[in-house]
Parts: sequence; C-alpha cells; structure tokens
Amino acid sequence: MEKENIGVKNRLLPMLITVKGNIVGKEPIMLTIPSAAEQLFLQFSITFTQPTFQRILPLAIGAILTMGQRTVTGILWTMRGLIKGHPSTYHRVFSRAVWSLWPLGRILATAILGFIPHDEPVLVPMDDTTAQHRGKHVYGKGCYHDAVRSAHKHVVFRWGHRWVVLAISVKFPFTSKRWALPVLVALYRPRELNQAEGRRHKTASQIARELMAVLIHWFPQRKFVFLGDGGYASHELAKFCYGHRQHTTLVSRFRPDANLYTPPPEQKGRAGRPRIKGRKLPKPKEVVAHSKRTTATVDWYGGSQRLVELVSGTGLWYHAAGGQGLVPVRWVFVHDIQGTHRDEYIYTTETSLSPEQMVSWFTARWPIETTFQEVRAHLGFETPRQYVAKSVLRTAPCLLGLFSVVCLIFAEHTRCHRIRVRQTKWYVKTEPTFSDVIATVRRLFWQEAVFEKSSFHKDFKKLSPKLKNLLLDYLSQAA
Repeated sequence: MEKENIGVKNRLLPMLITVKGNIVGKEPIMLTIPSAAEQLFLQFSITFTQPTFQRILPLAIGAILTMGQRTVTGILWTMRGLIKGHPSTYHRVFSRAVWSLWPLGRILATAILGFIPHDEPVLVPMDDTTAQHRGKHVYGKGCYHDAVRSAHKHVVFRWGHRWVVLAISVKFPFTSKRWALPVLVALYRPRELNQAEGRRHKTASQIARELMAVLIHWFPQRKFVFLGDGGYASHELAKFCYGHRQHTTLVSRFRPDANLYTPPPEQKGRAGRPRIKGRKLPKPKEVVAHSKRTTATVDWYGGSQRLVELVSGTGLWYHAAGGQGLVPVRWVFVHDIQGTHRDEYIYTTETSLSPEQMVSWFTARWPIETTFQEVRAHLGFETPRQYVAKSVLRTAPCLLGLFSVVCLIFAEHTRCHRIRVRQTKWYVKTEPTFSDVIATVRRLFWQEAVFEKSSFHKDFKKLSPKLKNLLLDYLSQAA
C-alpha cells in the first residue's frame, strides 16, 4: 500500500508543479496554491487531464475570489493577467471537455467524513432547490415551485432548474453547530424532456434514492441517516432504506393519514394467495386525537434545545401502487409548546429509535436550507448563464461543491492558525459564519495565489501593514 501511495504521489507532483509555474498554452500560470488547499486540489487533479486541470484550477480560484455573478467571463475578468490562453478554452471546460462529477463528489465525501468518527452515524440531509434560469434554449429548465420566494399563503413559481442535493452534516472543530456540505447533486428533468430523449422519467425521490445508493456503495462500512422533508416522504424511498437497513436509516416527514397495518396472519391449511397485510391500524392523526402526550426536551433548529409534546406509534406502512408492499415504520407527532413551529409528523424506518432521537435527527436537516441561502448570497448560485446540456449539468453542481471546498480549506487552515471572526459594534458573534469562512479563504488566495506572483508584488510589499490589511479586507469581504 505504501508503494502505491508513493507511485500516485510521484505521478501527481509534476501535474501540481505545472499548475504552480509551468504552462497554459505557451505562457506561464502565475498561481500558487495555499498550503491549506494544496492537498485537496492535489486529489482533485487525479480526475482531470493535465490541460483540463490547468483551466479548472484558475476557474475554481476565480469563482472563490469573484464578487457578484459567477459567469466564466466574470471569473476570467477577476483573474485577468494571472492566467493565459484563449478565453474560449475556459468556456469549453464545461461544454466540451471530458471529465466527470462523480469522482469529485467521492473525494469531497471522503474529506468530509474525516471529521466524523467511524462509530457515529453520518447524517445526510437531502432536499431540492430551484435555481432561476430563463431562456428559450436553456437545457432542462421547467416551471417549479420556488421555496425561497414562497410563503405559506403565497406560492411562487419560477422557470429554471430543480436540483436534488445530498449533503453531509458535520460539526467542525471551529463551531458548535452543524454545517451541511453538498457532495452529490443531480438535475431533475421535466417529463417532456425525458420523453423527447427516450429516458425513463424519475421523480425527485427516485433521483435521491439513486444518490443514496452511490453513497452506500462508496462507503459500505459507514451507517448513513438520510434526512428528508415532505417531498421525500415516499413509500418507495422508505422501502429502499429498510431494504438496506444495515447501512442506512431514513427520517422524514410523514403523512398524518398514512395507511398502517399489523403483520398478516399466518394461513395454515388454506388454499389461495396469502394475505399481504393484517388488521388496519388507526391513522396517526386519529391516534394523536385520542392519546395522552408526553413532554421531552429535544435538539431543535439552530442548534438549540426545545421542550415539545410527543405522541408515537409503530405499524407497517402499506402502499398498493407498484406492489411495494409493507415497510415497518415508527412515527412521532411533534407539538412545539412555545408555538413558533407548526405541528409535525415524522417517521423512520428504524423502529427501535426513540421519539426524542427521531426529532433531534429530523431538525438536524435544517442546515441544508442555510447552505442553499449561502451559495446564493456568496457564491452566485443562480448567476451562471450556460444553456447547453453539458454546461448546465456541470456548473450548478460545481458551485454547490465549491461551498464544501471552501469550508474544508478553512477547516484545514484553522488547524494551525487563529480563527478570525468579523464583528462590528452592532453585530457581535462568537463563532464564524460562512461569510467569515469565505473571507478568510479569499484572503489566503489573494495573499498566496495572486500577490505573491503578480507583477506588482514588490509594490504590495512596500505598503504599510495597516494599508495591506485594509486592502485585503476589502478584497476578501463576502459579497
């Protein structure tokens, strides 16, 4: 094994050295990777050819440094003078170059799992988000409900792309709250597009099931807990997770009118097809109406704790369509005593879980919503303008993955450096948020990847320390 690692390292070092100081076309790239990012980018380089990686690396760094829209042209404008070659070669990285997102996702997942002990279950929030993208010729667009712009009494629909996202929930050493880092992303295609391409139509929950299977295949030694909202409360998904119960558990919203049954009775000495289900049980909402509630303190949204009222039950969930049969589930009704949240019904495919644990895991799903908000605010998630198939299928997943990359670089940086939290007199915080994280990472790249190799390096060194910090703070501010 040691010889194999040495061989891989010897094969990759020339590629990384080329990135640091050799050629794109016939001109040098003046980029140096900060030490906190070097190991991660070294692993990414395995998945690309050398010419493609020489384009991907400046685009990735430029996407971190760029303010506002993350178009390829905007990124090249930020990195002007530091990269060489015709601009069209950078556009073709997304539209024509041969590379795959799957190995990148695996590298990200492996790096993130390094922060989670092997004996702990891995929480995997899953959700979908709509990225607005209009245009007559945009591949894969549809008209979808926009959860960001909608409210309970006001529903908004937008033309764009619907992305199904699986993230890994992790507690970094620098924070007490969980962060959801995207690792796998897939486009939900409209039914009409699938018919035109001769492709079997898949729902969002079916796409999520396929992404689940990928994670289980990559890391069979890990136990995953998949966390979903109402859009993933499907019997098909529950059956999949129960069938792989050694590797996975599903915790999601539940239907208050779900059909639950007892096990079918044994049929001895009787001809005919055996019964599929037993006696019908009361629906969860009927049980709640006639049951005494218990109080418990559970982990709540935002990393806090909350006193709630609970009612729980078990049964075999039946769904006749497609012959999916019975799935053992435990459900729990949650009432927030403070009244700030609506009543919820939650279920799990692991019937031995306590109601308190179910609620604590379900509320751990919320950081993925925060991630969606952050990638829009700080990484320009909805701003790329690509419209051909390959570019569409690659750009949005790369921006979501960039959120994870930035967090991992920051986590590596904090191993040996003091954490810097941006504060003002009117806004005091004790832990870094993503705006602090990306500002720190930007500062690293400005110092080590830009100013160290730029033509005005000597002039920058002549500036006073106070003026240097002022300039770096301005360039690094989250926007």
